[in-house]
Amino acid sequence: MGSGTVPGGAQLTPLWHPSPNCGPRRDGARPDLIVLHYTAMDCALKARDWLCATEAQVSAHYVLGPDGTVWQLVAEDARAWHAGAGAWGPVTDVNSRSIGIEIANTGSTPFAAKQMDTLETLVAGIMDRHTIPPERVIGHSDMAPGRKIDPGAKFDWQRLARQGLAIWPDAKGDGDFEANARLFGYTAAVPLDTLLHAVRLRFRPGAKGPLDNTDRAIMANLAHRWPVSQV
Repeated sequence: MGSGTVPGGAQLTPLWHPSPNCGPRRDGARPDLIVLHYTAMDCALKARDWLCATEAQVSAHYVLGPDGTVWQLVAEDARAWHAGAGAWGPVTDVNSRSIGIEIANTGSTPFAAKQMDTLETLVAGIMDRHTIPPERVIGHSDMAPGRKIDPGAKFDWQRLARQGLAIWPDAKGDGDFEANARLFGYTAAVPLDTLLHAVRLRFRPGAKGPLDNTDRAIMANLAHRWPVSQV
């Protein structure tokens, strides 16, 4: 394994593998979001190479392999093309305001332990370098509900939250689900059932049926504790 591997929590040194699919951040924006994706491919190398292909017109700042290898494709001060259409709070050009991390996984299996170890180290470093709080570590499905479902129901958000690298709510509270969702950050214009699916995918995987009091309580807690910045 190369120097991009992080066995046992060793110092992270990404392997540089530049992608042409990037540009300057617009309007002087700086990264204040981290967006997590899965590649939806069964091979990390194939995913990395696709994100570096000119015809793909997509990229990410980092790609993480199941064995803990991490490649950096785009410099953090540049705008990678990973998020696409969507929104988080008032931010509609998410690419200009985020660091994108592609995790090699099809979405149908748990994420490998070494991969999650690497992710924790990588996310912690990005948060520190850019002063990004844990509530602004989000999934692709959060900012593009209905269009994207990654990193998916198999991703362990609670693990990241235990390390202070993401958040996890208590099911305590009440109120209007959609209004609280907007306060928390779900501002993409989608129907209620699409919004509910995105919220459950992140905070209540496996839940089915119509909107219920647990959904309302979770969203009220999120909106109360972590209302999205309007800056």
